[in-house]
Amino acid sequence: MMKFLPKRGAKGAAAGPDEMTLIGHLAELRTRLIRSVIAVALGAIVIWIFRNQLFDVLTQPYCDIRPEDDCALLVTSPLDEFNTALTLSGYGGLIVAMPVIIYQLGKFILPGLYPNEKKALIPFVAVAVVLLFAGIIVAYLFMPRALAVLTDILGAENRTEAFFTPTAYLGFFIKMMLAFGLAFELPLILVFLQLVGVLQTETLRKNRRIAAVAVVILSAVITPTGDPLTLLVLALPMYLFYEVAMIIGGRLTKNRGVVV
Repeated sequence: MMKFLPKRGAKGAAAGPDEMTLIGHLAELRTRLIRSVIAVALGAIVIWIFRNQLFDVLTQPYCDIRPEDDCALLVTSPLDEFNTALTLSGYGGLIVAMPVIIYQLGKFILPGLYPNEKKALIPFVAVAVVLLFAGIIVAYLFMPRALAVLTDILGAENRTEAFFTPTAYLGFFIKMMLAFGLAFELPLILVFLQLVGVLQTETLRKNRRIAAVAVVILSAVITPTGDPLTLLVLALPMYLFYEVAMIIGGRLTKNRGVVV
Protein backbone atom coordinates (compact mmCIF):
# COMPACT_ATOMS: atom_id res chain seq x y z
CA MET A 1 0.00 0.00 0.00
CA MET A 2 1.16 3.50 -0.76
CA LYS A 3 1.41 6.09 2.03
CA PHE A 4 2.75 9.60 2.20
CA LEU A 5 5.30 10.27 4.88
CA PRO A 6 3.59 12.38 7.57
CA LYS A 7 4.79 15.87 8.19
CA ARG A 8 6.04 16.80 11.65
CA GLY A 9 5.06 19.84 13.60
CA ALA A 10 7.28 21.81 15.94
CA LYS A 11 6.84 19.25 18.72
CA GLY A 12 7.33 16.24 16.46
CA ALA A 13 3.65 15.30 16.34
CA ALA A 14 2.41 13.75 13.14
CA ALA A 15 0.30 16.06 11.00
CA GLY A 16 -0.26 13.84 7.98
CA PRO A 17 -3.49 13.05 6.14
CA ASP A 18 -6.57 12.09 8.12
CA GLU A 19 -6.97 8.36 8.74
CA MET A 20 -10.22 6.53 7.99
CA THR A 21 -11.25 2.91 8.43
CA LEU A 22 -12.28 0.72 5.50
CA ILE A 23 -15.93 0.92 6.59
CA GLY A 24 -15.60 4.69 6.77
CA HIS A 25 -14.19 4.79 3.23
CA LEU A 26 -17.05 2.63 1.90
CA ALA A 27 -19.66 4.78 3.64
CA GLU A 28 -18.05 7.92 2.26
CA LEU A 29 -17.92 6.41 -1.24
CA ARG A 30 -21.61 5.50 -1.03
CA THR A 31 -22.51 9.05 -0.02
CA ARG A 32 -20.50 10.55 -2.88
CA LEU A 33 -21.99 8.12 -5.41
CA ILE A 34 -25.55 8.83 -4.27
CA ARG A 35 -25.01 12.58 -4.59
CA SER A 36 -23.49 12.13 -8.03
CA VAL A 37 -26.40 9.97 -9.20
CA ILE A 38 -28.88 12.54 -7.91
CA ALA A 39 -26.99 15.27 -9.79
CA VAL A 40 -27.12 13.22 -13.02
CA ALA A 41 -30.85 12.58 -12.56
CA LEU A 42 -31.57 16.28 -12.00
CA GLY A 43 -29.41 17.17 -15.00
CA ALA A 44 -31.31 14.65 -17.12
CA ILE A 45 -34.61 16.23 -16.10
CA VAL A 46 -33.36 19.67 -17.09
CA ILE A 47 -32.14 18.36 -20.45
CA TRP A 48 -35.47 16.60 -21.02
CA ILE A 49 -37.33 19.88 -20.50
CA PHE A 50 -35.13 21.66 -23.06
CA ARG A 51 -34.62 18.62 -25.33
CA ASN A 52 -36.12 20.26 -28.45
CA GLN A 53 -33.87 23.32 -28.27
CA LEU A 54 -30.79 21.20 -27.53
CA PHE A 55 -31.65 18.80 -30.34
CA ASP A 56 -31.70 21.72 -32.78
CA VAL A 57 -28.24 22.82 -31.60
CA LEU A 58 -26.74 19.34 -31.86
CA THR A 59 -28.15 18.64 -35.32
CA GLN A 60 -26.81 21.90 -36.77
CA PRO A 61 -23.46 20.30 -37.79
CA TYR A 62 -25.45 17.69 -39.76
CA CYS A 63 -27.45 20.45 -41.45
CA ASP A 64 -24.20 22.16 -42.40
CA ILE A 65 -23.25 19.25 -44.68
CA ARG A 66 -26.74 18.77 -46.14
CA PRO A 67 -28.45 20.73 -48.92
CA GLU A 68 -30.35 23.79 -47.72
CA ASP A 69 -33.72 22.97 -46.08
CA ASP A 70 -32.99 19.24 -46.28
CA CYS A 71 -31.38 18.08 -43.05
CA ALA A 72 -34.03 15.83 -41.57
CA LEU A 73 -32.87 12.72 -39.74
CA LEU A 74 -34.36 9.38 -40.76
CA VAL A 75 -36.86 7.86 -38.31
CA THR A 76 -37.30 4.12 -38.94
CA SER A 77 -39.23 3.08 -35.84
CA PRO A 78 -42.12 4.49 -33.76
CA LEU A 79 -39.77 4.50 -30.77
CA ASP A 80 -36.89 6.29 -32.48
CA GLU A 81 -37.81 9.77 -31.27
CA PHE A 82 -38.46 8.55 -27.72
CA ASN A 83 -35.15 6.66 -27.63
CA THR A 84 -33.39 9.74 -28.99
CA ALA A 85 -34.89 11.90 -26.24
CA LEU A 86 -33.76 9.37 -23.62
CA THR A 87 -30.25 9.22 -25.09
CA LEU A 88 -30.03 13.00 -25.17
CA SER A 89 -31.29 13.32 -21.58
CA GLY A 90 -29.00 10.58 -20.26
CA TYR A 91 -25.78 11.84 -21.79
CA GLY A 92 -26.81 15.46 -21.31
CA GLY A 93 -27.55 14.86 -17.64
CA LEU A 94 -24.13 13.28 -17.22
CA ILE A 95 -22.40 16.28 -18.81
CA VAL A 96 -24.43 18.82 -16.83
CA ALA A 97 -23.65 16.95 -13.60
CA MET A 98 -19.91 16.76 -14.29
CA PRO A 99 -19.03 19.68 -11.97
CA VAL A 100 -20.82 17.92 -9.10
CA ILE A 101 -19.28 14.54 -9.95
CA ILE A 102 -15.76 16.00 -10.07
CA TYR A 103 -16.36 17.85 -6.79
CA GLN A 104 -17.64 14.67 -5.09
CA LEU A 105 -14.59 12.79 -6.36
CA GLY A 106 -12.36 15.50 -4.94
CA LYS A 107 -14.11 15.37 -1.56
CA PHE A 108 -13.70 11.59 -1.49
CA ILE A 109 -9.92 11.78 -1.88
CA LEU A 110 -9.52 14.73 0.52
CA PRO A 111 -8.62 12.54 3.54
CA GLY A 112 -5.55 11.36 1.63
CA LEU A 113 -4.26 14.86 0.96
CA TYR A 114 -2.31 17.35 3.00
CA PRO A 115 -3.95 20.62 4.16
CA ASN A 116 -2.24 22.75 1.49
CA GLU A 117 -3.48 20.32 -1.19
CA LYS A 118 -7.04 20.38 0.16
CA LYS A 119 -7.15 24.13 -0.45
CA ALA A 120 -6.71 23.45 -4.15
CA LEU A 121 -9.98 21.47 -4.44
CA ILE A 122 -12.19 24.33 -5.67
CA PRO A 123 -9.62 25.57 -8.25
CA PHE A 124 -9.10 21.92 -9.27
CA VAL A 125 -12.82 21.44 -9.88
CA ALA A 126 -13.06 24.76 -11.72
CA VAL A 127 -10.18 23.90 -14.04
CA ALA A 128 -11.57 20.40 -14.62
CA VAL A 129 -14.95 21.81 -15.65
CA VAL A 130 -13.36 24.43 -17.93
CA LEU A 131 -11.18 21.80 -19.64
CA LEU A 132 -14.11 19.41 -20.03
CA PHE A 133 -16.32 21.96 -21.75
CA ALA A 134 -13.40 23.28 -23.79
CA GLY A 135 -12.98 19.77 -25.22
CA ILE A 136 -16.73 19.52 -25.87
CA ILE A 137 -16.74 22.87 -27.70
CA VAL A 138 -13.76 21.82 -29.86
CA ALA A 139 -15.56 18.59 -30.78
CA TYR A 140 -18.72 20.52 -31.67
CA LEU A 141 -16.84 22.98 -33.87
CA PHE A 142 -15.10 20.20 -35.79
CA MET A 143 -18.16 17.96 -36.10
CA PRO A 144 -19.21 19.32 -39.55
CA ARG A 145 -15.72 18.61 -40.89
CA ALA A 146 -15.75 15.13 -39.36
CA LEU A 147 -19.13 14.36 -40.91
CA ALA A 148 -18.03 15.70 -44.28
CA VAL A 149 -14.94 13.46 -44.28
CA LEU A 150 -16.79 10.37 -43.06
CA THR A 151 -19.60 10.71 -45.59
CA ASP A 152 -17.23 11.26 -48.53
CA ILE A 153 -14.81 8.37 -48.01
CA LEU A 154 -15.98 6.64 -51.21
CA GLY A 155 -15.43 9.79 -53.26
CA ALA A 156 -17.55 12.59 -54.65
CA GLU A 157 -19.13 10.40 -57.34
CA ASN A 158 -20.22 7.58 -55.01
CA ARG A 159 -23.74 6.19 -55.02
CA THR A 160 -24.36 6.67 -51.31
CA GLU A 161 -26.42 9.35 -49.60
CA ALA A 162 -25.92 10.34 -45.97
CA PHE A 163 -29.09 9.76 -43.98
CA PHE A 164 -28.71 9.12 -40.26
CA THR A 165 -31.19 7.98 -37.65
CA PRO A 166 -31.45 10.38 -34.69
CA THR A 167 -30.18 7.77 -32.21
CA ALA A 168 -27.15 6.81 -34.30
CA TYR A 169 -26.25 10.43 -35.04
CA LEU A 170 -26.58 11.68 -31.46
CA GLY A 171 -24.84 8.59 -30.08
CA PHE A 172 -21.81 9.23 -32.29
CA PHE A 173 -21.84 12.99 -31.70
CA ILE A 174 -22.17 12.85 -27.90
CA LYS A 175 -19.55 10.11 -27.53
CA MET A 176 -17.17 12.19 -29.64
CA MET A 177 -17.78 15.25 -27.46
CA LEU A 178 -17.23 13.23 -24.28
CA ALA A 179 -14.05 11.75 -25.73
CA PHE A 180 -12.68 15.23 -26.50
CA GLY A 181 -13.78 16.50 -23.10
CA LEU A 182 -12.10 13.64 -21.21
CA ALA A 183 -8.96 13.97 -23.37
CA PHE A 184 -8.68 17.59 -22.26
CA GLU A 185 -8.64 16.35 -18.64
CA LEU A 186 -5.20 14.82 -19.22
CA PRO A 187 -3.25 17.44 -17.21
CA LEU A 188 -5.43 17.02 -14.13
CA ILE A 189 -5.12 13.24 -14.30
CA LEU A 190 -1.33 13.49 -14.51
CA VAL A 191 -1.18 15.98 -11.64
CA PHE A 192 -3.37 13.69 -9.53
CA LEU A 193 -1.17 10.67 -10.27
CA GLN A 194 1.86 12.68 -9.18
CA LEU A 195 0.12 13.76 -5.96
CA VAL A 196 -0.69 10.17 -4.95
CA GLY A 197 2.78 8.95 -5.86
CA VAL A 198 1.82 6.71 -8.79
CA LEU A 199 3.93 8.84 -11.15
CA GLN A 200 7.04 10.85 -10.47
CA THR A 201 7.69 14.15 -12.23
CA GLU A 202 11.13 12.98 -13.27
CA THR A 203 9.58 9.91 -14.93
CA LEU A 204 7.32 12.16 -17.00
CA ARG A 205 10.32 14.27 -18.05
CA LYS A 206 12.30 11.23 -19.19
CA ASN A 207 9.41 9.91 -21.28
CA ARG A 208 8.51 12.99 -23.30
CA ARG A 209 9.05 11.25 -26.65
CA ILE A 210 6.94 8.26 -25.65
CA ALA A 211 4.25 10.64 -24.41
CA ALA A 212 4.25 12.52 -27.73
CA VAL A 213 3.73 9.28 -29.67
CA ALA A 214 1.03 8.13 -27.22
CA VAL A 215 -0.79 11.45 -27.56
CA VAL A 216 -0.82 11.16 -31.36
CA ILE A 217 -2.10 7.57 -31.18
CA LEU A 218 -4.80 8.49 -28.65
CA SER A 219 -5.85 11.47 -30.76
CA ALA A 220 -6.08 9.26 -33.84
CA VAL A 221 -8.34 6.83 -31.96
CA ILE A 222 -10.59 9.62 -30.68
CA THR A 223 -10.86 11.28 -34.10
CA PRO A 224 -12.18 8.56 -36.46
CA THR A 225 -11.97 10.78 -39.53
CA GLY A 226 -8.22 10.38 -40.08
CA ASP A 227 -8.21 14.09 -40.89
CA PRO A 228 -4.73 15.55 -40.13
CA LEU A 229 -6.14 18.95 -39.11
CA THR A 230 -8.59 17.47 -36.61
CA LEU A 231 -5.84 15.20 -35.30
CA LEU A 232 -3.52 18.16 -34.81
CA VAL A 233 -6.21 20.23 -33.07
CA LEU A 234 -6.56 17.50 -30.43
CA ALA A 235 -2.96 16.25 -30.21
CA LEU A 236 -1.25 19.63 -29.83
CA PRO A 237 -3.24 20.81 -26.78
CA MET A 238 -2.93 17.37 -25.17
CA TYR A 239 0.87 17.44 -25.40
CA LEU A 240 0.97 21.01 -24.10
CA PHE A 241 -1.20 19.82 -21.21
CA TYR A 242 1.38 17.09 -20.58
CA GLU A 243 4.12 19.70 -20.20
CA VAL A 244 1.95 21.89 -17.96
CA ALA A 245 1.08 18.89 -15.78
CA MET A 246 4.78 18.21 -15.20
CA ILE A 247 5.37 21.77 -14.04
CA ILE A 248 2.34 21.89 -11.72
CA GLY A 249 2.88 18.37 -10.37
CA GLY A 250 6.56 19.07 -9.75
CA ARG A 251 5.76 22.17 -7.72
CA LEU A 252 3.02 20.50 -5.68
CA THR A 253 5.17 17.48 -4.79
CA LYS A 254 8.40 19.39 -4.25
CA ASN A 255 10.21 18.46 -1.03
CA ARG A 256 7.55 15.90 -0.12
CA GLY A 257 8.71 12.41 0.73
CA VAL A 258 6.82 9.52 -0.72
CA VAL A 259 7.10 5.84 0.12
CA VAL A 260 5.64 3.28 -2.25
